[in-house]
Amino acid sequence: MTPVNHAVEIRDLHKRFGKLEVLKGIDFAVDPGQVVCVIGPSGSGKSTLLRCVNLLEQPTSGRVVVHGVELTDRDVDIDAARRGIGMVFQQFNLFPHMTVLQNVMISQRRVLKRGKAEAERIARENLDKVGIGEKCDAYPVQLSGGQQQRVAIARALAMSPALMLFDEPTSALDPELVGDVLTVMRKLAEEGMTMLVVTHEMAFARDVADRVVFMDGGVIVEDGPAEQVIGAPRHERTKTFLSRVLDPTHTDI
Repeated sequence: MTPVNHAVEIRDLHKRFGKLEVLKGIDFAVDPGQVVCVIGPSGSGKSTLLRCVNLLEQPTSGRVVVHGVELTDRDVDIDAARRGIGMVFQQFNLFPHMTVLQNVMISQRRVLKRGKAEAERIARENLDKVGIGEKCDAYPVQLSGGQQQRVAIARALAMSPALMLFDEPTSALDPELVGDVLTVMRKLAEEGMTMLVVTHEMAFARDVADRVVFMDGGVIVEDGPAEQVIGAPRHERTKTFLSRVLDPTHTDI
């Protein structure tokens, strides 16, 4: 057991898919209560990094420690370790044949072994928290994309995680629905939830993140306070990326 200093600690993390090396020796940490946003171009390794944090992807080498437990230890109880980690994906992954309430209850019942009454109470509390408590009896097909993503967030929160991972949670949404999801995430940040967020939402990263990590080509190019990395980046590659994201009509040609 490693002493708990960081919520997440990653050391010399490598990940290969065949001959393709996607992560090339990542080192970084997230402290309890911090919000860290990971930005960068497509194919830079952001989502792979996030998925390695809870071992949805098995690292090729390196160490991943979450709340003092080394997930990359071959003897670790990975199912137990994952119970403290909530994850929200690009896609909502809701069960279409279950109501909203049932979707938020099922993992509590099956994984945490909570009784029905307790699971329902916690589900309703978290659905209220994300602003869709009135949709408990609806089915996913009856909800907008933004509402479905908020159900997915409520489902993760209902498991009482100490760490939340977000993998581009707004990328599948229509633009007018993005704000509702980001509002929920802002609220979580204000409440002190430790969050690691892969995102293309630069305004959210600038306003909410304690730190921003810019990745490119499987390495961390820049890591620092949000206002510095987004407002005054030091590396030319970061400057080029942000100029294209913040001003899509910008071109060097």
